[in-house]
Amino acid sequence: MLQRVRRYAAMRLANRGGDRHPCHPPGREPTRVTTVATFDIEYVQYLDPEGKLVREDLPEFAQDPARVVEVYKQMSFLRVFDGKAVNLQRTGKLGTYASCLGHEAAHVSIGTAMHEDDCFAPMYREYGAQFARGVKPREVLMYWGGDERGNDFSGPAHDFAWCVPIATQCLHAAGAALAYKIRKEPRVAVSVVGDGGSSKGDFYGAINVAGAMQLPLVAVIVNNQWAISVPRRMQTSAHTLAQKGIAAGIESVQVDGNDLIAMRAVLDHALKRARHGHGPTLIEAVTYRLSDHTTADDARRYRDEAEVKAAWAREPLSRLRKYLAGIGAWDEAREEAWKLECMARVDEEINAYLASKPQPLESMFDTMYAELPHDLRAQREQAQEWEKRGG
Repeated sequence: MLQRVRRYAAMRLANRGGDRHPCHPPGREPTRVTTVATFDIEYVQYLDPEGKLVREDLPEFAQDPARVVEVYKQMSFLRVFDGKAVNLQRTGKLGTYASCLGHEAAHVSIGTAMHEDDCFAPMYREYGAQFARGVKPREVLMYWGGDERGNDFSGPAHDFAWCVPIATQCLHAAGAALAYKIRKEPRVAVSVVGDGGSSKGDFYGAINVAGAMQLPLVAVIVNNQWAISVPRRMQTSAHTLAQKGIAAGIESVQVDGNDLIAMRAVLDHALKRARHGHGPTLIEAVTYRLSDHTTADDARRYRDEAEVKAAWAREPLSRLRKYLAGIGAWDEAREEAWKLECMARVDEEINAYLASKPQPLESMFDTMYAELPHDLRAQREQAQEWEKRGG
């Protein structure tokens, strides 16, 4: 099902029932205003919340049920990992952790659609994309456990590390995309930002230069409706977040972010466009943050329980599971067997994280600068002495 939201670049004069444009004085016939351009934001969805197809033209990816099953299994693994990571934090074995509950379709689709040579500039909760690109779950746990070695993760060495400052990763991705264009390399930079982050100047700067220079960039806004405690309606009055890309002159689309098939269809198209020199794409993936913002947050203080309950009815895993069961590609026996395997694999990763030897105290200084400033060198020496004394 396609829905279109029409946005006009110039308003038309109503001039009905005595209405008059304020710029036109009484007694003078107003000049006709000409519409110079119109724009459409396409909304893409293949599966409804019940897992039923709403359109029959399945993209190439979804024409092979086995491929869809493999991606569903990655989404299921991610959910098991996420739940156990939250439990680790609650029991004091992990620092503050950013859950990805409800984002599985959006994140896993990114990682499975990208080529290895492409560059990923994540935010701080896109584990599903990173797992698909070779990052180990134990490395995610090390990062949130305060061990900087987690940022030296497996997978493509050219991918960027986790980025907690909001939206700066968009500029990093635009820079990488510029390098690919200059070198004439068929590679794409992909960045992810939240609905709140799309209000930052860093985001606007990145998409503006990408449009102006036609860079191979795919910018994904994962619109989970909440920027910590600030709802999406207070971020912008724009009807969609996708339309922000129109001002940058880039292709922009809104997609059901809980629909794995729709996400892959849109991402595959955007990556192909960028790889073949046709410029950037802005994708708004509409989903919902089913968890707290992080384990340091309590969303019950600002979110209505009925809203969260309604969002659970649209969540991505049950939707895709129902679809796969409906076409005979998945069943309860396989579901239970896979859950047990996921739990065993996640436990193995947790045990590896817990068994990792802590770094010496002074290591916190070793990844900040190529050459430490004199004041930090002094602090490092003090830390070494403090540690020697058993501090």
